[in-house]
Amino acid sequence: MSLVKVLTDPSAGLQLARLRDATTPPDLFRAAARSLGAMLAMEAVRDIPVETGEVVGPLGPAPARRPAHPIVAVPVLRAGLGLLTGLHDVIPSAYVGMIGLQRDEDTLRAERYYFKVPDLTDAWVLVLEPMLATGGSASAAVGALHVEGAKQVTVLAVVATQQAIDLIHTENPGTRIVVASIDQGLDDAGYIRPGLGDFGDRLFGTLD
Repeated sequence: MSLVKVLTDPSAGLQLARLRDATTPPDLFRAAARSLGAMLAMEAVRDIPVETGEVVGPLGPAPARRPAHPIVAVPVLRAGLGLLTGLHDVIPSAYVGMIGLQRDEDTLRAERYYFKVPDLTDAWVLVLEPMLATGGSASAAVGALHVEGAKQVTVLAVVATQQAIDLIHTENPGTRIVVASIDQGLDDAGYIRPGLGDFGDRLFGTLD
């Protein structure tokens, strides 16, 4: 897989349209995020090495294929939780870590306030960060995971800017990114345009 993969399937476009629609209520927003999370996850592990074996079926032994590496999902709190259920729909065996990041108002850098991950030895790590605006939070998450021993890291996002993608690749070369859309850029308030608003607020219904 190339370093950046943009989903082109019409079903992904349908879910993205629902997320962009300002009239979509939180329950339907969560459902669309779950569906898109599954699609992003499937693309992210499309070329994962596999091991072969067999299972005993109703009519006898049958061949089976399984991932040859453990898969670890790491949502960036809190918005990343919106993609986790969909990922587990298609990769139920995935382990889960958590990383909490917030922006330092003086340095404008992402500061970590929570971090807990399982053993990353030999793992394929999937960072769940729906909105890649500047890319700072996702890049900080990837860097922290490399420190913990992660070798293969893929960022799963709903929308991104080219600015964010460039930053992630500058600070963490080799990081793979799977995204539903690369949008035009950021406005003066730092929102992705056209984007879809604040993903976390829309996911949890915490809009003013």
